[in-house]
Amino acid sequence: MPPALTVKIPDGVVANRPVYLAIGIDCDGEKQVLGMWIGPSTGESAKFWLSVLSELKSRGVQDVCIVCCDGLTGLPDAIGVVWPKATVQLCVVHLIRASLRYASKKDWTALTQSLRPIYTAVDEQAAAAELEVFAEKWTARYPAIVRLWRAHWAEFVPFLAFPPEVRRVIYTTNLIESMNARLRKVTRNRGQFPTEQSVLKVLYLAVRNLDEYRRPTVGIRSSGWLSRPGARYRHRCRPVSPSRSPNRACVFQRTRLSTTGSGEVFARR
Repeated sequence: MPPALTVKIPDGVVANRPVYLAIGIDCDGEKQVLGMWIGPSTGESAKFWLSVLSELKSRGVQDVCIVCCDGLTGLPDAIGVVWPKATVQLCVVHLIRASLRYASKKDWTALTQSLRPIYTAVDEQAAAAELEVFAEKWTARYPAIVRLWRAHWAEFVPFLAFPPEVRRVIYTTNLIESMNARLRKVTRNRGQFPTEQSVLKVLYLAVRNLDEYRRPTVGIRSSGWLSRPGARYRHRCRPVSPSRSPNRACVFQRTRLSTTGSGEVFARR
């Protein structure tokens, strides 16, 4: 759950209200939008996130392995209450962005190159060693960056215990940011919305429109997630007309997958 998209809703006065999305990825690598919530204009709290996560659990999300977020206020505490065994993963991309705020722009390239060995390390011990190397090089100039990484180390390292195919999915919330960018195309030119319900209806229809013409695994960079033989995908391609079947040439060109009956495609291995 990264920084939300915002919409204008009158509540006495017109105010910017955040809209939060939760996207789940199951064991087959398929992603689903689990829900959308309009947050208060005064900011989030543990009470708000507890209501959101409790709703998800009551709707059937009984078990969660990892929750990737960017340190929203109260969210880690709420996760620990609703799913005690879940691991909270801090978004690595947001941690890097937060680091760059303490640095001069001319040093951004050198800093990101120095940080890369930390989050691409093979395990936590190797990452810790690379952090010490980073600290020796940059503490004198940017001590706040070193303190930032050490303060968030416990929330940063969980994804290092997983193989690269899984790391690509859980180390960042860019998946939701990509979805938010598409939803902003719907809300950008609408000015203000009359009610919260009107916002949710418009966004719901926008999400449905995206789901109709995209494979579940598109955009999550999870190549190799379904690497076992016979892994199956279901793909729905935009038909030429309502009475015609999906364009097989389009399916193959876009996915490099062979097609077999009824729009199902199988990974070529």
